[in-house]
Amino acid sequence: MRERVDRLKQNLARTIVGKSDAIRLVLVALFSGGHVLLEDVPGVGKTLLAKSLARSIAGRFQRIQCTPDLLPTDITGTNIWNPRSGEFEFLPGPVFANVLLADEINRATPRTQSALLEVMEERQVTVDGVSRNVPQPFFTIATQNPIEYQGTFPLPEAQMDRFTLSLSLGYPSEAEELQMLDQKRQNITVADLEPCIELEEVLELRRACQQVEVETSVQQYILNLVRSTRVSEAIALGVSPRGAVALQKASQALAFLDGRDYVIPDDVKFLSPHVLAHRMVPAGGRRAKTIVEQLLQSIAIP
Repeated sequence: MRERVDRLKQNLARTIVGKSDAIRLVLVALFSGGHVLLEDVPGVGKTLLAKSLARSIAGRFQRIQCTPDLLPTDITGTNIWNPRSGEFEFLPGPVFANVLLADEINRATPRTQSALLEVMEERQVTVDGVSRNVPQPFFTIATQNPIEYQGTFPLPEAQMDRFTLSLSLGYPSEAEELQMLDQKRQNITVADLEPCIELEEVLELRRACQQVEVETSVQQYILNLVRSTRVSEAIALGVSPRGAVALQKASQALAFLDGRDYVIPDDVKFLSPHVLAHRMVPAGGRRAKTIVEQLLQSIAIP
């Protein structure tokens, strides 16, 4: 199984230059069965990352460009009248994919944003009282611009809680940007990528991650971190129990990616800012990730 993971990393690195940590985190979310929120400025490779991942796992890719006039049925699908058969037929929406990119998700209205809640958690959509399962694996990558807020609808806490990880790709270094320019000169695109693992293998790797051992002391460490967010004066709203589960699953996936069959405290420490910060509501204008870093320093490591 290790060879499959290495092949996937190498394949993504062909188009995503100098973002090894970002690739690692996205794979953690994929193999833990979660979803990713990319908070970054335009033009740093968010769409390219989603397309490259879908291509690498031989999955179906769909993109939703979120705008204020987007309707829930534009995401989930709708029933349309077929005059030939005299019956309504279901027209699937873009969520019926393996990798779904919800671009600028905070530009969609709250009503449309809520259309993603069911499918992200339960892997199904319900239209006119009929529930339909989406393909497996199902993985959502949502993006939002942390600078531009005009005409946006901030994601509610319930929506943020559906994302396993939140991260930023950031600007490349000068050397990485030069490599990117050279890559574009050679015209290396997503279409040049060959699938390196199959969809069934992704599901198999997810099951393998679930078998990674988590000792009671590490579980207690996770709980101490999560529960400390609920009593801190710097936080108006702490992390939910779903956040504790997400941190454990993500830690298992990270341990698996690093070639271990057990979780260590360093896995939890590395992932905590990405798993916990976006689930919190800081008080007094503080930065959530700074608070998480402070909590990590104050809680004893097992």
